Amino acid sequence: MSVSTAAAAQTVCAPLPVLGGDVTVPLVTGGEVAYAALDYAASAPALQRVWDDVAAYAPYYGSVHRGAGYLSQLSTDLFENARRTVAGFLGCREDDQVVFTRSTTDSLNLLARALPAGCQVFVFETEHHASLLPWQDAEVTYLDAPRTPRQAVETLERALADRDPYGPALVCVTGASNVTGELWPVRELAAAAHAHGARIVLDAAQLAPHHPVSVTELDVDWIAFSGHKLYAPFGSGVLAGRADWLVAAEPYLAGGGASRRVTRRTDGGVDVEWHESAARHEAGSPNVIGAYSIASACKALTEAGWEGLVARERHLITKVREGLAEVPEVRVLSLFGDDAPRVGVLSFVVEGWNSSHFAAALSAEYGIGVRDGLFCAHPLVRTLLGSDPETQGECGAPEAAPGEKSLNAIRVSFGAGTPDEHVDRFVAAVRELVAEGAKWRYRTEEGRCVPAV
Repeated sequence: MSVSTAAAAQTVCAPLPVLGGDVTVPLVTGGEVAYAALDYAASAPALQRVWDDVAAYAPYYGSVHRGAGYLSQLSTDLFENARRTVAGFLGCREDDQVVFTRSTTDSLNLLARALPAGCQVFVFETEHHASLLPWQDAEVTYLDAPRTPRQAVETLERALADRDPYGPALVCVTGASNVTGELWPVRELAAAAHAHGARIVLDAAQLAPHHPVSVTELDVDWIAFSGHKLYAPFGSGVLAGRADWLVAAEPYLAGGGASRRVTRRTDGGVDVEWHESAARHEAGSPNVIGAYSIASACKALTEAGWEGLVARERHLITKVREGLAEVPEVRVLSLFGDDAPRVGVLSFVVEGWNSSHFAAALSAEYGIGVRDGLFCAHPLVRTLLGSDPETQGECGAPEAAPGEKSLNAIRVSFGAGTPDEHVDRFVAAVRELVAEGAKWRYRTEEGRCVPAV
């Protein structure tokens, strides 16, 4: 163990209990092994605490809002208390709204629908598609990938200086990259946005599960994140922040729950008075279990203590980075350099290997689940690989036969529930595959590399 690894190991907490920790999977070479879930950046396993809380509530499940029965009232209280819990978890301002959505993607599309007329949007090309694509109906300026945090701030300042100073503007930025795991200078970007009269929304999908996030401390106008990356299943997300643009916009969905009063007009039409609370954008029966699971995860992470969780993750990051650094054929992808602070997300390529082939071998021969492809961040991955878009396949699809050089990448990601053994097995498997090659034959099937029968 290196000195840095030993120092980190002295301060780490134990991994939090998660579902699936005892699941075993078959290996193509024979036998079974405990599954190593190292794809947290896509969907993190549910915390056992979250699952237990939801199971305890499930018999009392009822319709939310307007129900006279006891279960309906209890479910309504649970739903609205979840909103308050999330607001506290995010350090929201007193007059901020917390809107429950389906995911980060849904949250940012909701905000895109609420933009004032003539709003200019500024977004780096390095964003996940969830924060890169929703702004198509606005005047969008796509900013080139920066190579340092300082360059990111300077690039944004130059772009904002050229905009119409009297019109509304919005900056959209990630908190932590879903490709490199690198932390972005959110507070500095927020200061730059506000200095030029713009607002800023933070895509915290990859940040919130790994670090404390505060609307107030970061001085952002909105935060969006997904429950399924925060150890909370059931398809729910959050958009939290300033109310004025949300209240002024037409409801994201028209229907029951969003409307306060509906009356028939003499000409045959209807007049609608919409809610001005978060309910304005939550039409239909809300996902109370999804909202409750997010609130439960927020409580569990807070009670576990961020200091220990962050220390543990740094310990795992050090293990992975030092292990991969010992394999010359491996190149870890980075925008800001090797020393940039990051969360537990790293992407890499292996010389002489197709990424889909390598990921398939990790799964089939070692029971390790990672991800390969472009990670729904195509422009960023292509920039990091220096590849031609015309030669790329779809996200996750191998563009060459097994064994040939890859134009995609491999991503390993972990978090609060990851035991040391999973990371140790991953590093050992990478070394063995590079040194000895795959033990099994693989073929391409429906765009993916799979073990040959």
